[in-house]
Amino acid sequence: MPCTAAGRQHRWLLSLLTVTIVLLSLAPSARLLVEALGDLAQGANAPLWRVLGAASTWRALWYSVYTAGLGMLLALVLGSLFAFVITLTDLRAKAAWVFCFMLPMMIPPQVTALAWLQLFGPASPLLKSLGFAPALGSPQPLYSAEGIALLLGIQAAPLVFLALRTSLLSLPRELVEAARISGARQSQVWGHIILPVTRGGLVAGAAMAFISSLGNFGIPAMLGIPAGVYVLPTLIYQRMASFGTGVLPEMASLSLLIGVIALIGVALQQRALSRSRFGLTGHSGRAHDFTLGRLQVPVTALLAAVLLAILVAPLAALVVSSLVPAMGVPLNTTTATLSAFEEVLSRQGATWRAVNNSLWLAGGASLVLMAASLPLAYRLQRLPPRLQNLALGAVELPYALPGVVLAIACILLFVRPLPLIDEALYGTLTLIFIAYLARFLVVCLKPVAASLAQLDPSLEEAAQLAGAGPWRRMATIVLPLVAPALFAGGLLVFLLAVNELTVSALLWSAGNETLGVLIFNLDEGGESVLASAVSVLVVAMVAALMLALSLLAPRLPRGVVPWQR
Repeated sequence: MPCTAAGRQHRWLLSLLTVTIVLLSLAPSARLLVEALGDLAQGANAPLWRVLGAASTWRALWYSVYTAGLGMLLALVLGSLFAFVITLTDLRAKAAWVFCFMLPMMIPPQVTALAWLQLFGPASPLLKSLGFAPALGSPQPLYSAEGIALLLGIQAAPLVFLALRTSLLSLPRELVEAARISGARQSQVWGHIILPVTRGGLVAGAAMAFISSLGNFGIPAMLGIPAGVYVLPTLIYQRMASFGTGVLPEMASLSLLIGVIALIGVALQQRALSRSRFGLTGHSGRAHDFTLGRLQVPVTALLAAVLLAILVAPLAALVVSSLVPAMGVPLNTTTATLSAFEEVLSRQGATWRAVNNSLWLAGGASLVLMAASLPLAYRLQRLPPRLQNLALGAVELPYALPGVVLAIACILLFVRPLPLIDEALYGTLTLIFIAYLARFLVVCLKPVAASLAQLDPSLEEAAQLAGAGPWRRMATIVLPLVAPALFAGGLLVFLLAVNELTVSALLWSAGNETLGVLIFNLDEGGESVLASAVSVLVVAMVAALMLALSLLAPRLPRGVVPWQR
């Protein structure tokens, strides 16, 4: 079809937007690379060599790999158990099981750490209420590298579940049925069909769990700093808190070290995913339901016990801790009080300031990214495959790298006053907002791109033949059809950004706290009861947003909402 002047203008504007977004996505990583490698001419005095020569770097690297590795193994066990049972058997109420198992991943890491800290130890109000609290002076068992690994594994287990479940849902029923008709035993079906086909999903899930654990800040900060166990993100945080921006070159080198390890994990994940595509044919989308029979009750009880241990018990401890006047006080009819909620909602100015900051940052990022995602996805879809992959890789980079790496890169970019406004953005909400835009763009973009890929091109072609211009086609045909995916992407961005801590922990300043920073600061300042009250409200908000996404799921392409079937 002939390309009109309006069509050329439309294409060039979208191309300009795409190039701008790609360059802005690459800018933080490029600045970090320049800072880390720029002074190598100094020889042994270069920041990179000083960092690599410090014993604290290698100790933190060891703890990072150790805790992330142990967490990955635990995530593999939990994620595989739930993925195989929920996807391949005739377990009842599968949607509810999936929702409950996904909830720990959506709860902020600092809230997860706080809930588990309230569950164990001599001052646990829940254990005090039940009469099981250890003697005063007993050590907190979670203040250790193994305690960090335990919580990292629980939070990363849904990632393994998602990767493995995707592989299982692509397994055609015909393979299993043919093996059964041929007389294969159930153990042979598992050993010769299911495990080989899903091996790539297991490796990809393990890689995602390792990357997620490596970049986690909230859990290692709340469990590791009191015990003197520093991983790379918490080492950067402590150095920045102690010495300020004067150590930025060294912190850039540390961030580069984390980034390289994370990117190796991403490459391993992509390789596993590409090798797991067997090109199977048949009716995929629902794997064969293995009948549990007499095992229905024991298997259900096992899954319930696991969820009770990793989800219900910590949340119960969090709620109990928010209803007592002080830590170490048992909950009963005489001690139960809502004073902590009254304090944080009525008398703590920092609470509403943090709520307002988080809502504005998360809401603003959601709206801006929703506005940018449709034209960006529309233009990317029309690029040659190689350019499309390169552009998507650039957009995914800020999300693939650990949040602390992005935070250091943003500080390097904006620590000096900007040329035109003669003002530095470091320490302002604007810088946190910019970091959120870079980090969560791909979260909003992917659902829109998936929805666009499912549209029939003939719809636009018919509108073009009827005389509709490119902008009118996008507004009247494309936008209404992809609106559910666009809204879902924005809601996912809001869900992730409203409680974010890893990025904002290095970028906030007095008066610019976010909810994640508020909970972390309250607990660090000894106000654990108030931190528990805020955390209970945060968990309620997360659960409500997840329910809203679940209600929207039937109108969305498969995979947009992670826990939909």
